[in-house]
Amino acid sequence: MGWFKRKEKGITTATEDKMDVPKGLWYKSPTGKIVDADELKRNLWVSPEDDFHVRIGSKEYFEILFDNNEFVELDANMTSKDPLGFVDTKKYSDRLVDAMDKTKLKDAVRTGVGKSKGKFLVVCCMDFAFIGGSMGAVVGEKIARGIDHSIKNNIPFVMISKSGGARMMEAAYSLMQLAKTSAKLAQLAEAKIPYISLCTDPTTGGTTASYAMLGDINISEPGALIGFAGPRVVRDTTGKDLPEGFQTAEFLLEHGFLDFITPRKELKEKINLYLDLILNKEVR
Repeated sequence: MGWFKRKEKGITTATEDKMDVPKGLWYKSPTGKIVDADELKRNLWVSPEDDFHVRIGSKEYFEILFDNNEFVELDANMTSKDPLGFVDTKKYSDRLVDAMDKTKLKDAVRTGVGKSKGKFLVVCCMDFAFIGGSMGAVVGEKIARGIDHSIKNNIPFVMISKSGGARMMEAAYSLMQLAKTSAKLAQLAEAKIPYISLCTDPTTGGTTASYAMLGDINISEPGALIGFAGPRVVRDTTGKDLPEGFQTAEFLLEHGFLDFITPRKELKEKINLYLDLILNKEVR
């Protein structure tokens, strides 16, 4: 006789009474490893099974970098316009509204000012969730204003890039941001204020062609995709097979495009170390 035997047949449970597993309890990494969501968060959104760095946004990076997650956000309510009346599968103006509703963000970058290891820091961080982290006029303007704040207050500047490139719905307006942000970084250099550029997955297109590669020190998280055009475009353009691992952070480090690869757990420590060394200050 079995341990359990159903005495009544045909038992049914109403749909509203069924116990489903809530969404978001588990995360599956690209290598197939299953990680508890709470454990993943405690590990700074890095899979302890395979060291895969899960894509995160400005909220999480600010939590990592700022002491006690205390910071002041600059230009928090700046939003994009639709100067071209652009329409593809939907109106750009509608796409902006949808993105803001879905992400609770105003655009693809946020700027925070606060203390990191006891010293003030300006951090501009991109959010891929907002239209693929695309770089439009607001992104360029907020980065420029962040740099202005650094210069005015003599505070080091950190840029965290995570972008698919320039925002096509703004056409030339978005491309102008490459020159604009590069000119502002030149002013930052003239003021002898250090700039650390952190490239995360993905850092591509006009972002790579401008501020992402102009840091005094350029660093990346492990395994990040970094490049200008995608591998398929490069392959079709050059007519050549690409090396293994092409456009990964590790490949770029080996070929001199990056200075360091820094795991997320070490970001706060290493960024502040680099700043202390650049400024010739006592290491904190």
